[in-house]
Amino acid sequence: MIAPARVAAYEALSAVTSGTADLPAAIASARSRLRDDRDRALTSDIATGVQRSRAALDHVIAAFSKRTIERLDPEIVEILRLSAYQLLHHSRVPASAVVDDAVNLARLAGKRSAAGFVNAVLRAISRHRKSLPLPPRPADPADRAAALDYFSITLSHPRWLVERWYDRLGFDAAETWLTFNNTPAPVTLRANTLRIRRDDFAARLAADQNGQTVVRPARFAPEGFIVEKGHPLAGDGADAGWFVVQDEASQLVPLLAGAHPGPNVLDACASPGGKTIALAAAMRDAGFLVACDVRNRRMELLRRTVAASGARHVRLVQADLLSPLPFTRRFDCVLVDAPCSGLGILRRDPDIRWRRRESDLPLLAAAQLQMLGQAADAVAAGGRLIYATCSSEPEENEAVADAFLAGAPQFVAIDARRASEDLPAAVVDSRGHLRTLPHVHGLEAFFGAVFQRRA
Repeated sequence: MIAPARVAAYEALSAVTSGTADLPAAIASARSRLRDDRDRALTSDIATGVQRSRAALDHVIAAFSKRTIERLDPEIVEILRLSAYQLLHHSRVPASAVVDDAVNLARLAGKRSAAGFVNAVLRAISRHRKSLPLPPRPADPADRAAALDYFSITLSHPRWLVERWYDRLGFDAAETWLTFNNTPAPVTLRANTLRIRRDDFAARLAADQNGQTVVRPARFAPEGFIVEKGHPLAGDGADAGWFVVQDEASQLVPLLAGAHPGPNVLDACASPGGKTIALAAAMRDAGFLVACDVRNRRMELLRRTVAASGARHVRLVQADLLSPLPFTRRFDCVLVDAPCSGLGILRRDPDIRWRRRESDLPLLAAAQLQMLGQAADAVAAGGRLIYATCSSEPEENEAVADAFLAGAPQFVAIDARRASEDLPAAVVDSRGHLRTLPHVHGLEAFFGAVFQRRA
C-alpha cells in the first residue's frame, strides 16, 4: 500500500503543474481526503518543499536519468520530484520505502513501463545524496554566470528573477533573500482587538489550549504575534475571532491609514479580510467601512472573516476595481492592496516563482495603475489613498506610484512616517514608502505608498 500522504502530495503537485489549482488550493483539496493529522502535515510538507526546491530537484533528476525533464512524462516527473525531495530532505524516512512507493505510484498513474526507470533513478539519487551535481556557491561573487547558476539551480528560483535581484541588490543581499524564500515561514497572527486586548492575547491563547500554544510579539507589527509552539487554529480562539492569520509585513499596510482613518473608509481589494478587520479596529468599529472584492470565492472568504471578527459596521460590496466604483459618496480613506505578481511572498507561496514570467510585470502594472485611478475617484477632499503590493519589483511599486502622481495633480505624496505614528521608521525607505525586505527586515517584501487629495 502506498503511503496516503505520498498519493495526496502527488495529486496536489499534479494539479499545480497542470494549472488547475494554485498550491494552497491543491494542498487543501488533497488534505481534505486524509483522516490522519500526520498524513495531512506530511502532504503539505512534501508539496510545498517540492515547489521550493523544484529547480534543484529537476537538475538532479536530469543528471541521474540522463534525460531532460521535458522528455519525461509529466506523471513520472511529479513522482520523481516528490520522491527525490523526500530522499534528500527527510533523513528519517527509509530510502527503500520512498523508492518502493514511487514505483507503485508509477503503476497507479498508468505508467507501468516506467517503473524500472523510476526505481533506477531514485536509487542513484539516494546513493549520491551527499555529492549531488549542483552548482556550488561561487568562490568569486562577482562571477555573474556562476552566481546565476547557483541562484537559479541550487537555490531554485527562476533565472530571469535572480538576474534582476543580483544586478539590483548584489550577491550577498540576493543570496540572503533566496535563502529566506526557501525557509519555511512561521505562523503569524494579528490579535483582533475588537474581541481581545493585545496585552491579554498571549496568556488567553495559552490558557485556551492548556499551555500547548506559545506565541511571542512580532518585531514590527504592533498587534502581531509569532507562533513558537502549538496549533492556535485547533483551539476555541479561532472560532471566537480572537485573531486572524496574517503575515507580519501585511499587517503593516493598514497602519498607513493612521490611528483615525475617518468615519468613511473603503478597502477596495479586501479579501481575505485581515486588513479590513485592522481598519475596523482602528475605527473602533464605528462609522462606515466598505470592503470590496471581485470574485465570488474571495467574497465568501471575506464574508467569513468579517463574521468571525465581530465587526458590526463593515458592509461588503462585490465590485471590480478595473471599472468605475458603484458609490455616490466619497471616502476619507481608500486602501488599494492591489493584485500583483506576488514575487514578494515566495516564502509563503513558493509555486508563484514558477507561474510568473517577466512579461507579466508590465501587464500587472498597467492594471494596478488603472485600479489606483478608479479608487482615487472615491477619495474625498483631504482624504487619503493607500496603494500597496506584495511585489518585490519596482515596475509594480515605485513606477506605479510615480505614474499615478504624474497623472493626478490633485493628489500629493505623504511620507509613511507622517501617515502613521505606529509604523516603525525602520520599515520606511528614503522616499517615504513602506518597504519590507527579507534581507533587511526578515519579512516578506511588501510596498506601500500614501497619497492625499488636496483639500
